[in-house]
Order: sequence, then structure tokens, then C-alpha cells
Amino acid sequence: MARRHLTHPLHLPLLSRNPLAPARRALCASSTPDAPAPAADAPVEGADPSPAAPAAPSNPPRREEPLHETVLHMIRRRQWTTRLENSIRLLSPTLDAPLVHAVISGAAAEGRADLALQFFRFAYRRAGFRPGRDTFALLVPALASRRMLNHARCLVLDTMPSFSLAPDEPTLAALIAAYGKAAIPQEAVKLFRMMPDLGIPRTALSYNAVLKAILCRGREAMARRIYNAMIAEGVAPDLSTYNTLIWGFGLCKKMETAVRVFGEMKGLGVTPDATTYNTLLNAWVRAGDLENARKVFDEMTGEGIERNSVSYNVMIKGYVKAKRVDEAVALFAEMGEKGLRLSEKTFAALMPGLCDDQGRVAEARKAVDDMAERRLTPKDKSVFLRLVRTLCTAGDLDGALEVHRKSSQFKHFLVDPRQYGVLMEGLCSGGKCDSAVEVLDELMEKGTLLSPKSPVLEPSAYNPVIEYLCNNGSTNKAETFFRQLMKKGVDDKAAFNSLIRGHAKEGVPEAAQEILAIMTRREVPTDPESHTLLVDSFLKKNDPAEAKTALDGMMQQGHLPSPALFKSVMEALFNDGRIQTASRVMKSMIEKGVTENMDMAHKILEALFMRGHVEEAIGRVNLMVENGCTPDLDKLLVGLCENDRVIEAQKLSDFALDRDFDVSFSTYDRVLEALYTEEKTLPAYSMLCKIKNKGGIVNQKGCDTLMASLKSEGYSKQADILSRILAENAPSTSKRGKRVAMGA
Repeated sequence: MARRHLTHPLHLPLLSRNPLAPARRALCASSTPDAPAPAADAPVEGADPSPAAPAAPSNPPRREEPLHETVLHMIRRRQWTTRLENSIRLLSPTLDAPLVHAVISGAAAEGRADLALQFFRFAYRRAGFRPGRDTFALLVPALASRRMLNHARCLVLDTMPSFSLAPDEPTLAALIAAYGKAAIPQEAVKLFRMMPDLGIPRTALSYNAVLKAILCRGREAMARRIYNAMIAEGVAPDLSTYNTLIWGFGLCKKMETAVRVFGEMKGLGVTPDATTYNTLLNAWVRAGDLENARKVFDEMTGEGIERNSVSYNVMIKGYVKAKRVDEAVALFAEMGEKGLRLSEKTFAALMPGLCDDQGRVAEARKAVDDMAERRLTPKDKSVFLRLVRTLCTAGDLDGALEVHRKSSQFKHFLVDPRQYGVLMEGLCSGGKCDSAVEVLDELMEKGTLLSPKSPVLEPSAYNPVIEYLCNNGSTNKAETFFRQLMKKGVDDKAAFNSLIRGHAKEGVPEAAQEILAIMTRREVPTDPESHTLLVDSFLKKNDPAEAKTALDGMMQQGHLPSPALFKSVMEALFNDGRIQTASRVMKSMIEKGVTENMDMAHKILEALFMRGHVEEAIGRVNLMVENGCTPDLDKLLVGLCENDRVIEAQKLSDFALDRDFDVSFSTYDRVLEALYTEEKTLPAYSMLCKIKNKGGIVNQKGCDTLMASLKSEGYSKQADILSRILAENAPSTSKRGKRVAMGA
């Protein structure tokens, strides 16, 4: 059976995925001269010889993409390699000037001057393209505009001479201006002084470029020298020269010089235009002299110069800065009457004066509505921030919310995060915490806080809303918000403690403990109330071990837990069977000077003895005595005897006798009796000797029984010693019921 060749439909598009495939196939076909072209009426191999069916309606032909756009797409999407260069050669084996210029212009328009330079180098180094002066006139300004100044300089001074091309003045002027914008005036001056050596005559174009470059940095003395050299060389200054000088001297606040230049240009027959007057107007406003600025403003009409929007914008900004808002508003109204275009700069100049004055809030809101109608997007974010702050201060929270919503509706306008903060603070202060939470949701949804350039919110802005969320069961949301603030370097004690309290109240102590660990790492002071709530939360969750850990952390932070908190933790540990852990909590409590909860301490001591932890229990007894809270040893000893813990009772009795603690001899008798019953002969003998040495009274019958036991067990020497002790103390008639501790 012949093998059937199947073609999966999903495999077909793979043949056309490479956009260069048709070009490659066309090139291969054209490079084979022996392959005859098929006749127009020749049958296609494999086609059905039956009569053709009616043709289906064909799709409209696709518009061919221009070649330079295809090349741009390729160099934009792919890394520059030899393979990419070969692909470009397949598309166009020879690169002509229109194609190269179109690619350079397209890359420059997209702000990718680096791609334009890479393609230019490939074109003349590997593709045989010979650039002309017009090629460099396109490429050098593109590089200069993207601050690629060293590359542009090398093209002008090295690459162009290699092609026997002399740079022209416009290209050098563009490079000089770029050095000025980059705040490198010394390089601009070097290029300017190099022009005669390159054989390039200097006209007003290059003089204007270098004057602006050096005046940007405030070097007005050098600007004077270059201007004088310009006059000396016979180069006539034009209107742009004088505008540049007035602008530069105004920037340096050399108003006398600026006014003198303005008068000189008039004397030389150069007629000032609206740009000249606006430049001088701006210089006076910058200097803070609004009276002279107003004179220039009024003079424009007399000189036949029509005042435009720039003139009004400058004056409005000056009046607002000088707190003369009424005059600024009057000029704003005059602009509307004259039909001048109200631009974003107009509102940006006026709005600060309206927003900072509570009496003009209505006008400010009307101006915002006007901006929205005109679809003007303010570049200054502080405009809405000021208005929202003023409305919140005035108590108009609804108005502040409305302005905030409108600010979010402006196209391509990112709301200042501080505006959210001011609004949240005002809403929380006004009792509208739910609205503040909605504003917070909007802030977190937009992710504005995650931007590295976004400013940090004030504590008064985020603490009230965090506290509200933590008190109303939304601690997780509060923590998400605060963690974004932490990435900006915020370590606020109040916010941390609010989160701990919130998690503890909601029964999630693990999350609270994690927040506490972060505070400890960042050395942020903690609040004792937060620790207390954390301990209580673990206790409510029936996790006494973690409660004890939280209690230790509280003491490590320098906080003293309350007696009730100590008791709660000890009781929980005791009831959970963690006696030794409860004993350690008791030790910490006593060392901190807390002498309450002795009933709980007695239970822990008794449990330690009952479990055989005698050394630990005796150590706790000694600690209590040293801190002035002696336990009831009589009760302890009697309890041990009743529970048949005779050896533990004997060790505690020996400790009490050695330290002269306040223990009744009748209690000792009870211990001795238990020892007799358990036939603990030697321990009873040792204890009896200590009691007699302290002058205590013992039961004679019991002593006789003990001596008999010692002799029967082979301890004759101990029986003789005991007999002598009893004989020596026989005449004593002392009947002391208790032996008071000496030096306890």
C-alpha cells in the first residue's frame, strides 16, 4: 500500500510565519536562470483536469507595507546580529539614500536614536551606502536630542571628514544647542570656537546657539564677551539674538542689562515682537517686580503688539505668586472676554491662588469644571492636591470627594498619592471612615504607591484609616496597605501596633507575631497593650506555649506584664500539663518583682515535687524566699506526705532545716512519721538528728522505734549516736511549737 502523505492543518501557517520567506523564495527563483517560467495556460502539477468550478469571491488585496517600515519593525524587535543584517540584505540587497533616510527618520521619531545610529553604521560599513550631508543633517540632531552627544560629536568631527564632507553650520548649531540643554556649556564653547578651523563661517544661527547654551548656566559675563565678539566680527544680531539675551539676563536677574539690551535692539532698528515682550515680561515677574511687569504688559498695546495667551499667563502667575489673586482673576476674566485660548498653563498659573483661599473654593471648583469641559490635563499635580486640602480644611468633605473623582477622570493624569492621603485624613477626621476606605481601595487598585518616584504619605494620613480597618475586622487589608508603605521605608510605631492589635482581636495571633518580629528586626518600639492582646489571643486559641513565647518577647522589649497576665499564662500552662514551663514563667514573674499569684505558685511547686523535679522545686522555693514571698512550707510538706511523696518531703525538710526556715516541728514529726511508715531508716535518722540539733521536740516512742530499726538493719553506730543525742537533750523542758527562721 502506498504511504499516504497527510498534512495537518495546524502545520500550514508555519510556512508563512517568517515575514522574510516570500522574499527569500523570490530571490532564490530569480537566481536560477535555467528554470523556465511556466506558461500562463499550463496545467499545474497535481491539479484536477476536470472543468474548473466557479471561482469563489477573492479577498481584497492586502496593502503592501513600505520597505522602511518593515526594516524598522525588524530592528526594533530583534537583537542586532549578523543574522539580522543578512535578513535586511535579503529584503534590499542595496540600500539607497531614501530608504536609509526613512529608517533614520522613523527611528528618531520613535525616540530610538540608538537604532538609527546602529542602522547607519551597518549601511555604510557593510551595505555599501555612501552618506551625504543630508544624512548627517538627519542623524546628528536625532542623537543630540537623546543626549547621545559623544556619538554626535564623533559623527561631525570624524565620520564626516572621512567621506570628504565638511559639516555645515545648522548641524553644528544643533549640537551646540544640545550641549547647552545638557548643561555642558564648555563643550558648546569649544565647538563654537572650532568652527573657523573647520572652515565654517559663523552667523547669527551659531551665535544664538552658543549664547543660549552659556546663559542656561548663568554665565552672563561670558555671554557679554561673545556678544561683543559678534559685533566685532560684523555679524548682525537678529531678533532671536536679542530675545536670547533678554531671556538669559532675566534668568540671571540682571534686569538692568536686560532692559539695556531691549533698548539697544530698538535703537538698531530691530522691531520687538510678542516673544520679545513676553520674555521681558517673564523676566520682571521672575525678579518679583510686578509694577515694571505691568508697565511692559500695558506698553504692548501701545506698540501695536497684540497680547497673547502667554502674556496673560505670565502676569497671572506673577500676581498669584504675590498673593494678589483678585488681579489674577481679573486678567483671567479678560482673557475670556477677548476670546484668547485658555490653556493648561493658564489654569496652572491661576489655580494655586484659588485653591489656597477658602473664600475662593467655589471659583476653584468652577475652574476645575471648565478644565474638564475643555479636556485640558494639568501637568502640575499639586493643583488638585491644594484644592482637596483646602476643602477638607473647610469641612466640605463631599466637595473634596467630588474634586478627587474629577481629577481621576482627566486623561493621562496620575493623581498625586498625597492627595489620597489628605482625603483619607479628612474623611476619617470627619467621621466618614467608610468613604476613606473606598479611597484607599482606589489607591491600592491603581498601584500608585508601588512607583519608586511616588512620595511617601504622612503618618496623619494613613494611621487613622489603618486603625479603623484593624478595629473593624479588616486587618488583612490594613496590612497589605502598610506593607506597601514599608517598601517606601515607613516604620511607624502606631501602625505596627494597630496591626498587632487587629490580628490579635481577630484571632490570628500568628500574623500578629510576624508583625512583631518585623518590628523587632527594624528596632521599632512596641506597645505593651499590643503584647498583652497577642498573649491573650494565643490563650484564647488554647495555645499556651506560644502565649509563653509572646510573654517572653514582651519582657525582652522592656515591658512588665501585669500580675493577671502572668497568672493567665501560668494557669494555661499548668492546665495543659506543662508544669516546668509554668515554673519558668513563675521564675520570671518573681524576678520581675511581682509577688502576687502565690496561690498559683504553690500549685506549681507542689506539682514539681509530685513529678519528681525536686531540685527545680527547691530552687524556686529559695528564689521566693530571697524575694520576700516565702511559700507555705508546712502546707507543702503535709501535702507531699498525704500523697506518699515521702522522699520529696524529706528533701524539702532537710532544705528547710539547713536554711532555718519557718516550719512547725509538728510538720517535721509528720514527715518523720511518714518515713517510719515507709521504713526509710537512714533518711529518718538524718532528719531526726537535724531536728534535735535545732532544739526540736520529737516523739520518744518514735525515736525508740527508729533506734530498734537501725540496730536490726545493722546501723548500730547510728543507733548509739541517736541514743546519746536523746540522752543529752532529755532534761530539756522546752516545748516550742515552732522554730522561727534565723537569717532566712
